[in-house]
Amino acid sequence: MTPFRRRLALRAATAILTASALVGGLAACSGGSTTAAPADIPAEGTDDGSTLTLWTRAPLEKQAKLLVEAYNSSHQNQVELTVVPNDDYVAKVGAAAGSGGLPDLFAADIVYVPNWVEQGLFQDITAQVDGLSYKDAINQGHLDAGTLDGAEHVLPFVLDLSVMMWNKDLVAEAGLDPEKAPATVADFAKTAKAVQALNKPGVSGTSTGLNCGGCLLFTWFPSIWASGEDALSADGTESLLNNDAAKEVYSTWKDLESSGAVAPGSADETGATWVAGFQEGNVGIMPFPATLLSGLSFDAGVSGIPGVDGGESTFVGGDGIGISKDSKQSAQAWNFLSWLTSEDAQVGVLAKDGSTVARSDLADNEYSSKDPRQVAINEVAGKGKTPVALNFQQAFNAPGSPWLTLVRNAVLNDTDTVDADNDEITAVLSQ
Repeated sequence: MTPFRRRLALRAATAILTASALVGGLAACSGGSTTAAPADIPAEGTDDGSTLTLWTRAPLEKQAKLLVEAYNSSHQNQVELTVVPNDDYVAKVGAAAGSGGLPDLFAADIVYVPNWVEQGLFQDITAQVDGLSYKDAINQGHLDAGTLDGAEHVLPFVLDLSVMMWNKDLVAEAGLDPEKAPATVADFAKTAKAVQALNKPGVSGTSTGLNCGGCLLFTWFPSIWASGEDALSADGTESLLNNDAAKEVYSTWKDLESSGAVAPGSADETGATWVAGFQEGNVGIMPFPATLLSGLSFDAGVSGIPGVDGGESTFVGGDGIGISKDSKQSAQAWNFLSWLTSEDAQVGVLAKDGSTVARSDLADNEYSSKDPRQVAINEVAGKGKTPVALNFQQAFNAPGSPWLTLVRNAVLNDTDTVDADNDEITAVLSQ
């Protein structure tokens, strides 16, 4: 690993440790109470020229700026956007929550949402969300992540989906049909091995981050779901990652790794550069973030991530957004949120920019219809899941998490400890 990548990995690790500490600190000092937004807020909120504050993390800066600019140009209310470095975001939210200084609106990585809802950082907007005529079309994973005891607290801000992508030129050169999506996990492995067999300098069949818990769950959980199995229990307190489908996924990647079809460095990849090889055109096929499609300089195929025997799914990641407990402008903040889920924002801003919409009824729109791949991305969003667990961070994303231990034992080591490692994940989830 280069010194630059070591620094990136250290920063990522520090951020995750800080996040874990802050979540624990919030749990200790918060009673978990929720402030309800006033019930008499108009359906579209109040647009009276108020100034609203909004925080988001840096990875979503592009989409956030486009949304805020569009809102400000069409409303009397004005939103002041603050973009926070990703590594600093959890610390900033934690400090503000403790001092009563949260902005009117703030976005949160969907895996943090359940914990922050539990700590009472978002206002209860159940009446407002339930009043949306298109509520049933809003991405359910994000709504579920922000729901506690039947009360809703967030809406989708920006979706980030995991999809299967392949370099059409490399796949065609390997003698396979570049227009045909892999229908099963075995098909994916066959394609990866075929590209590897080209023996082109610097080119690998596939790639991943085998030391990056977030990368792995983002791209491997969908194969489990597509196979008809679950990764977690419904209440998020039990790991089910020792089921037959999960074991087949581990076995497939173990075979790919041992056969040399996984890009060099993947075993130590902590997430800082896990997509770089594909972006540079040097990887044949891999599960990949949908948000990066528009930045590729070559023709890439796109599909949902297949299961063991077929089907497809996706990890519905990204950020949710809600009204903070400290806001005194609930009606004005709701005006922004209700607009955010409107066709004007979802299609006129996000779809126009090539981003995934958060409403299934808008999946096929004037912009996505120009690229069948974007239609496929939008449609698979409705087949995906967002796992919800209060201790998700500690169980899966933290350095040395029991999930990472399970994967590394199953793929890199000659051990048969999946059941025991799965029990360790459950132990953390159930704390």
